[in-house]
Amino acid sequence: MARRGEVWWVRLEPTLGSGIGKTRPCLVLSANILNERRRTVVVPLSSSPQPSPPILVPVECAGRRVVAVTDQIRAVAKERLHERMGEISASDLLAVEAAVRRILELG
Repeated sequence: MARRGEVWWVRLEPTLGSGIGKTRPCLVLSANILNERRRTVVVPLSSSPQPSPPILVPVECAGRRVVAVTDQIRAVAKERLHERMGEISASDLLAVEAAVRRILELG
């Protein structure tokens, strides 16, 4: 089971429009109880763009600096979770949470 703050390889295909596709690392953002009983909410990670908070938030994943693409947040079925890569630091998780709150205007 995926746990909050972990990074997993997630199969994001098929997508529509400008959604991020392919199998890529994603940060698990949802609470563990949700991950256990329902879908898992993830934020895709990318190594391509430069950080630009609050949309592209810098985090460290598997020893590399990447960005969490917070405007691409989505709920995925457990079957899309492929392999656990590790987890991000508590401070990086807080930065992603703050960015998601900001882009969704949650205060």
